[in-house]
Amino acid sequence: MSGATAGAQVDLSVPDDVRTIASDEEAVAAASAYADAIRPDAVERDRSRRLPGEELRELARTGLLGARVPVAYGGAGVSNATVAEVFRLISAADPAIGQIPQNHFAFVELLVRSGSEAQREFFMPEFLRGARLGNALSERGGRTSRDWVTRLARQPDGSLRLDGRKYYSTGALTAQWIPVFALDDADEVAVAYVPREAPGVTVDQDWDVFGQRATFSGTTTLEGVVVPDEHVVSRALSHGERGDGGERAQPDTFAAFGQLMHVAVDAGIARGALDDGAAFLRERARPWWEADVERAADDPHLLRLAGELDAQVRACEALLASAARALDAADAAPGDLDAITAARLEVAAAKAFAGDTALHVASQIFDVSGSSAADARHGLDRHWRNARTHTLHDPARSKHVHLGRHLVDGVAPPVGHTLV
Repeated sequence: MSGATAGAQVDLSVPDDVRTIASDEEAVAAASAYADAIRPDAVERDRSRRLPGEELRELARTGLLGARVPVAYGGAGVSNATVAEVFRLISAADPAIGQIPQNHFAFVELLVRSGSEAQREFFMPEFLRGARLGNALSERGGRTSRDWVTRLARQPDGSLRLDGRKYYSTGALTAQWIPVFALDDADEVAVAYVPREAPGVTVDQDWDVFGQRATFSGTTTLEGVVVPDEHVVSRALSHGERGDGGERAQPDTFAAFGQLMHVAVDAGIARGALDDGAAFLRERARPWWEADVERAADDPHLLRLAGELDAQVRACEALLASAARALDAADAAPGDLDAITAARLEVAAAKAFAGDTALHVASQIFDVSGSSAADARHGLDRHWRNARTHTLHDPARSKHVHLGRHLVDGVAPPVGHTLV
């Protein structure tokens, strides 16, 4: 069945009351209000594995999906710093929802940087009207996560046909468009932007992990999907400045931009965990009998631990903001390789630190809260489960190696390295 979804009926329409974000300040305000709206039901969504269909429609209504669209195409062209803050705010409320638009922003960025003028003129209005991009990137079964077998093949009649099977398809279940990584006839990586309801596209609701449950990052199957040439961006993963011959030989900030949003998700998890732990200490926890205090919140040992965690989360947020500013500086000087390298390394450091912080804080809040915090009805365990699931996205050890090599020998991360 064309566009079928196993086990779910989803509303793929776009709301007709989508606002247009006009400034960075409006984007942050919209994200803050949206976070407040989705926060109360975060525990229930996680517990019941509920598809956040209406929450994602509300995300479209905010106009945030078009916030990065350049001013020349009717958007606000918000800064990297604003993108980071938007993702941090939403992820502090519910990181499972916060992660869903990460690929949307990344593939809007790909069109801005590497798409043709015709592609930008077609797709930018789509995003401004509230259409969202999912993803179909990774595959199972290969020796590494980059061993793709999905093919975008030219047919005898001249058309392009897409065939393959993808997993970790975050947001694809409810998106209007799905960017797909595929190998073309020259074995080069191409990105095909495929309508979610195109014949031959099936998205399964088979996401079954212990964290980030509401992302529904399951399987996308593509069988004989016809893709117009104008919906394909080629050589999209060879990051760098395009030369006269179409080659990409120098580093750019595209991959770092994608990573920045992952940093923001981790920073949001850390802040959400800390805030919930503090609230539990203040409102529910009982004092230890030896502490000789009226409230658990008056125990100096618990206050010291809470303060230590607060300092770590503040440091995480400061690294996120610093990395975003470094990206903004590099994007303002696209030919400055020193600025580009500095930004890539800033993002790498922030990503490694944020992941560690999210895991640590999400675990340590139980030392602040006490044994009653383990009751499943409070949902405090979701913070660690979300952090552990999200930080598996890519290894922090790789980033530490890049940072160490640059510190010791002044060697920048290799060109085309997609993690920084």
